[in-house]
Amino acid sequence: MNLTPKEIVEYLDKYVIAQKDAKKTIALALRTRYRRMQLDDEMQNEIMPKNILMIGSTGVGKTEISRRLAKMMSVPFIKVEASKYTEVGFVGRDVESMIRDLVVNSISIVRAEKEEENKEKIQNYVLNRIVEKLLPPLPEGASESKKDDYQRLLKSMEVRVESGEMDDKIIEIEIDSNIQVEFADSNLPPEMIKVQESFSKVFSQMNKDDQKKEVSVKDAKIMLQAEASSKLIDSNSINTQALKRAEDGGIIFLDEIDKIALSEKSAGRNDPSKEGVQRDLLPIVEGSSVTTKYGVINTDHILFIAAGAFHVSKPSDLIPELQGRFPLRVELESLTEETLYKILTQTKNSLLKQYEALLSVEGMNLIFEDEAIRAIAKLSHRANELTEDIGARRLHTVLEKVLEEVSFSADEHKGEDFKITAELVNDKLQTVVEDDDLSRYIL
Repeated sequence: MNLTPKEIVEYLDKYVIAQKDAKKTIALALRTRYRRMQLDDEMQNEIMPKNILMIGSTGVGKTEISRRLAKMMSVPFIKVEASKYTEVGFVGRDVESMIRDLVVNSISIVRAEKEEENKEKIQNYVLNRIVEKLLPPLPEGASESKKDDYQRLLKSMEVRVESGEMDDKIIEIEIDSNIQVEFADSNLPPEMIKVQESFSKVFSQMNKDDQKKEVSVKDAKIMLQAEASSKLIDSNSINTQALKRAEDGGIIFLDEIDKIALSEKSAGRNDPSKEGVQRDLLPIVEGSSVTTKYGVINTDHILFIAAGAFHVSKPSDLIPELQGRFPLRVELESLTEETLYKILTQTKNSLLKQYEALLSVEGMNLIFEDEAIRAIAKLSHRANELTEDIGARRLHTVLEKVLEEVSFSADEHKGEDFKITAELVNDKLQTVVEDDDLSRYIL
């Protein structure tokens, strides 16, 4: 998608309030990628991504900015926690598994696009397979009039199947034994994955006679979708495109990177694998080749966005080599009372809109008065000051507490307008927020 940095920031403003510096930095990083792809191959190989280190408390928008961008640009994106990885030789996930996860995500995106392109062909394949089970074949040597009647009957049955009229009808279908659902863990080494796939093929041959199943037409539509997709779409082409897209457009959001930093304050919590994880990350971030079950992927041009609160440690506690791999740094500001108010009122599909939509299912019209929204923002900000600052996530707990009784008895207010007032908010929360012990357990 060819968007200017300003257009990218405008898009992000619909979902994330404030944090202008972070939005600007990431928008520029993405635009640089677009610019790079317009150059000749030699120059493309020379231009490396400028990885970003985002510093800020939880709930201020670090993940949301990256996630929304990836969704908008339709690029492979995964979010991983640095604290889940261990040094090679320790039990746990190795850092290369994040690259394998990215490739799997890329394949899902490309496959979905191909299925959308071939939607009509897939639907026709499924329809034909089901209709041929519902109608007996036309006898050989049938007269022209019989053939005409059969064609009319065929078209009528297709309409009935498409409309869902035949969904409850039971039919027997044969599932192609060569179409296998992938169960191999993408994080296993490629050698182990090949062993799993070999076993899968052996078992599929042994169970070939068991591929016939009696199912409803509704279930058959779903089961035959995978078969249609597999037969009509070239998997090798998908894998090739997905690897290329992951290489050139992939984004890995590396959260909690501060948890693998070594600091004097956290000396008691250090373990020998922390520095090892950082050193294992180095070749991945600076560029290396990783073998996956779908092929070899080069990580030179994958964009890494690392994030951490850095309450106990600081960015300089990371090993120097890793610090140098994240040249762009941006600090996200803590959320003010006014920012929390804007998050509730100005973001697309905000929490308030979500609750209004949920309770409308019960036939109830939920209305938030402006003073009530101000009170929710004020009390959320106060709770963040008195206890742990969890940013915008505090709004979830506060709103749930305010609406707990209303939501529980929503069926009693069917067809009514129910107003959330400032008095109601204060009545539910004032005591809880100001009582330090209560707020720690309830909010």
